[in-house]
Amino acid sequence: MDEQVQPTIRITLDDNVAQGEYINFANIIHSPSEFVIDLGRIVPGRQDVKVYSRVIMTPLHAKQLLEALAQNISIFEQKFGEIRIDGASVFSSNEPSN
Repeated sequence: MDEQVQPTIRITLDDNVAQGEYINFANIIHSPSEFVIDLGRIVPGRQDVKVYSRVIMTPLHAKQLLEALAQNISIFEQKFGEIRIDGASVFSSNEPSN
């Protein structure tokens, strides 16, 4: 019986990327062929948002990201308890657009 062996994926990070950025803002726009996700930070008392990263992906990859996040949030909540969102500020006040 032939089994398909999945190749091992090696993830590499540059030192500056490995440090990460704290973000508390996301803005998502989309077209029929792609999703654009801007990730940034809002500082209290300021009206501007500094965007630290823009990710562009296909609709398929956006849906796979959604499913991966849902799975990981479920695992997190099983370990640490429910993440409560009532009373929390909205991550982004912008409506998705076409």
